Amino acid sequence: MNSKDDDKGIGGGTIRPTANGVGRRRFLGGTLATAAATTFGFPAIVRAQEERRVVLYCPESPDLSSKIAKAFEAETGIAVNVQYGGTNVIVNRLLAERANPNADVWYGGGGLLSFLYAKREGITTPYTPPEFKDVPVQQGNVYLRDPDWHFVGAEVFVIGFAYNPKVVPKAEAPKTWEDLLDPKWKGQIQMPNPAASGTATLTVLSRMMEEIRKGRSEKEAWAFFEQLNKSVTLYPESGAAPTRAVAKGDTKIGICFSFMPWGLAARGESVDFILPASTPVIANPVALVKGSKRPENGKRLYNFILGEKGQQILADYSQIVLNRKVKPTTPLSFDDVAKNAVPMDLAWAQANYDRIRNEWRGRFG
Repeated sequence: MNSKDDDKGIGGGTIRPTANGVGRRRFLGGTLATAAATTFGFPAIVRAQEERRVVLYCPESPDLSSKIAKAFEAETGIAVNVQYGGTNVIVNRLLAERANPNADVWYGGGGLLSFLYAKREGITTPYTPPEFKDVPVQQGNVYLRDPDWHFVGAEVFVIGFAYNPKVVPKAEAPKTWEDLLDPKWKGQIQMPNPAASGTATLTVLSRMMEEIRKGRSEKEAWAFFEQLNKSVTLYPESGAAPTRAVAKGDTKIGICFSFMPWGLAARGESVDFILPASTPVIANPVALVKGSKRPENGKRLYNFILGEKGQQILADYSQIVLNRKVKPTTPLSFDDVAKNAVPMDLAWAQANYDRIRNEWRGRFG
């Protein structure tokens, strides 16, 4: 991290303390402002302004998050302070702020595994959103929400294959994970690096769980990735990079979340998505932060994200949304992808997440 990065918070605001921690001008200005507020009754104004905003922590794209924020503010008059960062950055910040939370709502994180961890660490608080009060904990093999309502899925992510129809005819594209081992794909596949990408980590964990569920061992799963490794030319740090490479013609197959190729295709790129038989499908949740300073505003934003307007925004970004009142804009609906979802042992995934990532580094990193 360079010196400029060291001066910035998660939202990009510059922090420039003096050697004593607070500059003289800043200290005097703060003192005078406090005195004026006390004299003229400004605390009430400050509280009123505070009540007309809500703080959202979100690792999703700034473009998507800002559209949600603007639409919510237009409807309610409540300003949304969106603070961005990678999932790990956000979780670590929530942990650090646990005694004095800054955020009110947390949305997104590459799936619900990070939310399960947050629940265990006491970061989130239960809330039953009226729009989703009848949503089951699980539908088929897909977990949609926490049993105690600590989080609810706003949409689902499904892992599959990006391909370029101008380069690979659909009939010849891989249809299963085993198809990727065909020698014809040697040197033609990109997969995100599990050491950095949640997309790829989920891919590896899912394969492990599948082998264990079938009565075999992790050894068989590692044998699969050893074979796959012979065909993979690059393990980029970004989960979206393989899809971009496919669209540009730099590789033939990219392992990805479905919204990545669909989103590029909606902008005119030549790329499409293959839903494999038996693949991970996982909810991407929203949650309220425990001890937030603006809980009622947080609930309103939470409800908005799950409501028709918020879900329509997500749908317009090629997400497979879970509000049944919103017409899907994606080629596949939740019911379509749920049929291909593999069983997920979430407790096992949580317990073994770091171990599997570390072993991946040792083998392929």
